[in-house]
Amino acid sequence: MGLGLDDFMSDAGAVGFCEGRDWLFSPEPLTLSPAEVSQLERLGHPLRMFQQGCDRIYRRSVKGTLPSWIAGLLDSGKPEWLIKAQQSEDLRDVAPRVIRPDLLMTDNGFALTELDAVPGGIGITGWLSQRYGAEGYRLLGGAAGMVEGFRSLMPSGGEVLISEESVDYRPEMEWLVNALNGAGEGPWGIASAERFEDSNTSDRLYRFFELFDWEAIPALSSRARCRNLTPPCKPHFEEKLWLALLWSPSLREVWDAEVRRSHLQRIRELVPFGWVVDPIPLPPHASLPRLEVHSWQQLENFSQKQRRLVLKVSGFSELAWGSRGVVIGHDVSQEEWGAALSAACEGFENQPYILQEFREAKLVEHSYFDPVTGSQKIMRGRARLCPYYFVNEEGNINLGGCLATIVPADKKKIHGMRDAILTVCEAGE
Repeated sequence: MGLGLDDFMSDAGAVGFCEGRDWLFSPEPLTLSPAEVSQLERLGHPLRMFQQGCDRIYRRSVKGTLPSWIAGLLDSGKPEWLIKAQQSEDLRDVAPRVIRPDLLMTDNGFALTELDAVPGGIGITGWLSQRYGAEGYRLLGGAAGMVEGFRSLMPSGGEVLISEESVDYRPEMEWLVNALNGAGEGPWGIASAERFEDSNTSDRLYRFFELFDWEAIPALSSRARCRNLTPPCKPHFEEKLWLALLWSPSLREVWDAEVRRSHLQRIRELVPFGWVVDPIPLPPHASLPRLEVHSWQQLENFSQKQRRLVLKVSGFSELAWGSRGVVIGHDVSQEEWGAALSAACEGFENQPYILQEFREAKLVEHSYFDPVTGSQKIMRGRARLCPYYFVNEEGNINLGGCLATIVPADKKKIHGMRDAILTVCEAGE
């Protein structure tokens, strides 16, 4: 096992991975304990059951067998045609078939901070898995797990539609399509979402763009109810609101009815406690659970120690991915915190926010190549794991691989950046 910086840079440059998206390469995968590996290998099914439970709760709210405020909240800010599409019988029981949680590694286990329905990193994780797998590492999912997992979505092939908004990810998706096709042309293709026409021959489509970008994609509305479009045009799956609704006292019995207790317990062990930032006044005798305040305005006066909280745009916004719509309370001034809370309350009708308890990622040490000298160094940092689960046509769920992002210890937000190590995960002894 002897990978050097040049082994990565020459290949990454050739396929365009590093154009505008620099990161640090590592000579080795991140090693996980047997217990951590076991957890990741068993997590796909509970996550799938949670997603399906969310879908049932949404549809019951639409039909009136649950309170209408649930669907009303999840539909806020969406165009009418998209709301009708996700409520249609055509898309009944249809859910995303690539499931990717963002898991922080903490001293108390994993903490799930997002459940991404349109995840990036599939191609990069596949490429890294191929590179490390060739060196004999025992990777989660194996050397070809990402490619074969994606193939299982549409075994006879299909078209990957990618938008200008997501253009930074195009090189990795092109690599993925080439890997799917092998040495020559095959049944897989890649196309511009904006220029895609409904008359195109392919009826199996992978949507690599967020639904908030719908106005730039003319053909989307005609394909919105297509069951062969994955992820489906069901924007409620792209809302972080579910991570807060999971903890709503008024929905406790609803969750118990819709999701098996063992699965629900596992999800609640992972997801930090959260709240929907709804500015509606509370009764005089009521308070926000755990926060013990009567209004969001009182929250603005919290001390830095009390502000170990994370404010996030829920979804359907260009700010809802890449940590751009995230404010960490104890990492900003009291004035900035107050302004962010006020903006979240004022925009509630069209752009809901959620608030979550902050979970501290534990410190890890991992080697990387200095991008200038090529020498090996050690980073003391914090890690986020992104396992990718693929749901095949029979409904079976497989772990294709796991991307690890490690950032310097002083960073509060963990995402791909110039200072971050990107590697994959291997099973330790």
